[in-house]
Amino acid sequence: MRTVRIRETRPETKKTRTIFFEDELCFSAKPGQFVMVWIPGVDEIPLSLSSAGDMLSSVTVKEVGKATRALNNMKKEDIIGVRGPFGNNFKTAGKEALVVGGGIGFAPLMMLTKMLVEAKVNTSVIEGARTRDELLFLNQLNRLSAETGLNLIFTTEDGSHGTKGLATDVVRRVFSSTRFDVIYTCGNEVMIRKVYLLARKNKTIMQASLERIMRCAMGICGSCVIGGYRVCKDGPVFDETQLKKVEHELGRFKRNAKGERVSI
Repeated sequence: MRTVRIRETRPETKKTRTIFFEDELCFSAKPGQFVMVWIPGVDEIPLSLSSAGDMLSSVTVKEVGKATRALNNMKKEDIIGVRGPFGNNFKTAGKEALVVGGGIGFAPLMMLTKMLVEAKVNTSVIEGARTRDELLFLNQLNRLSAETGLNLIFTTEDGSHGTKGLATDVVRRVFSSTRFDVIYTCGNEVMIRKVYLLARKNKTIMQASLERIMRCAMGICGSCVIGGYRVCKDGPVFDETQLKKVEHELGRFKRNAKGERVSI
């Protein structure tokens, strides 16, 4: 673990902040990889990197408990601990890409979207949330769309911004008129399952970033198991072939803090 200083914090939504820090090992991190962040005196938690490079890297943190609340209350020059980056990453494939994110799941997809645009991949983005106040990176995505022609669709369950409904409803409609080489997704696992089934139906390859309870990030503790995979070691990014092997569990069951399998 390295101790690093927070260089900047930026509010994204009412309960979500992006924390920027300087760490040499994270400079070369790739979209989809994660770090273990230690909040002194509180806990250590896994967080996807939302940016890397240009001397600063970042994690985007939604307040859901004691550790995330403590992290989001930290200020510039406060010290945190960082381990990683860990895991595999999203990979470019083809020339027509669809990126689908839900809520805080869009954190690693922001980094991916920038990579796809820089690689001259024709990219469409669908980001969904319950309400406008929970959509991430609105300004960044709108600016990227204006500058590069990125096809951008926002969805909210309450209709407060963009299309009313679920992101997967839009995915279904988009698939009816457009052919993609690859679909990338991250968000709650019920959404990921729906995207996976749509990708399979349309014979489209897929990469999904999964989330599980992670304690060690090295494949030792087994707390992040899904099927025969350890998310921290074998993922967190899985392709459609791997997802098929855990189809019976994907979006249906998860592990609780005791390691017991419980329904989602």
